[in-house]
Amino acid sequence: DFNLPGAKLRDLGINRIGNMLAPNQCYIDFQNFFIPLIKELHEEQKEQGTTFTPSMLINRMGKAINNEESVYYWCWKNDIPVFCPSITDGAVGDNLFFYNYNHPGFVIDIVQDIVKINKIAMEAKHTGMLICGGGLIKHHICNANMMRDGADFSVYINTAQEFDCSDSGAKPDEAISWGKIRPEAKSVKIYAETSIVLPLIVSQTFAKYHDEARKVKDTE
Repeated sequence: DFNLPGAKLRDLGINRIGNMLAPNQCYIDFQNFFIPLIKELHEEQKEQGTTFTPSMLINRMGKAINNEESVYYWCWKNDIPVFCPSITDGAVGDNLFFYNYNHPGFVIDIVQDIVKINKIAMEAKHTGMLICGGGLIKHHICNANMMRDGADFSVYINTAQEFDCSDSGAKPDEAISWGKIRPEAKSVKIYAETSIVLPLIVSQTFAKYHDEARKVKDTE
């Protein structure tokens, strides 16, 4: 519910993220998981000279989580990079701040990641964008595709409007003017709330294909 009263939630120790709720205990559990991992990476950095990027940090988090219900676990398992240009925002940044008080010197290199994601786009035969939400992640992915003269198809899902001049509100046609989407590309913007629409899209595409492939395999 987007309309739950903030003051009441605050008294209950519950944080609202759009239409989702995150009790304070979630952040306590995250801190207990994350701080020892950062300490391990910091020691590796000092002893071996390893320079960690946000995607490398997320990769190690996926490995440490070791839980099949985690998206990052499967990304680690299948060597799929996860990029986060705003890694210091939110709970990760909070805990890096806390850790740095007593253990200064841990460095995360964001430059290596911008090189990596841009090269992935440049070297890809075809690219497509499925962008859920807006803001920084939308701009970052579109910018990478600009390095290859635009994506071959794109789907935006968010509720933002163009008249406020925000990046979130920009339509695919604006990206075409920058060379982030090719003029002949198939592109669409869905004005809808992502947490509602994305499960429907997955159920009618990836999940359906997976189920059909499994049925074929079972009959062989």
